[in-house]
Amino acid sequence: MSEDIFQRLLPLVRELHAETATLAAQESELQLWYNRGYADGMIEAMRSLGFSQRLDAAGLAVDGSLISGQEFLPWGKAYLHGFEMGERETAEALT
Repeated sequence: MSEDIFQRLLPLVRELHAETATLAAQESELQLWYNRGYADGMIEAMRSLGFSQRLDAAGLAVDGSLISGQEFLPWGKAYLHGFEMGERETAEALT
């Protein structure tokens, strides 16, 4: 069951990463920062549940430098909230 769900979530992670590829230039776009955090939270949940190899093969990773030092700024807060939600909801869906 979790394999099927993983296969269905993978395109969503790719889509969210693609739409947020230019975040550094868009600090005011809080929804994009939330979306990137959500995708990164999904990746972390998938890694913790044993999908690391599959994520590596898909070229999906969390870029920690993206948010480093910006956690207390509005876009950093949006990212962190998205991360928490993505991690929690993905873990719930895969377990």
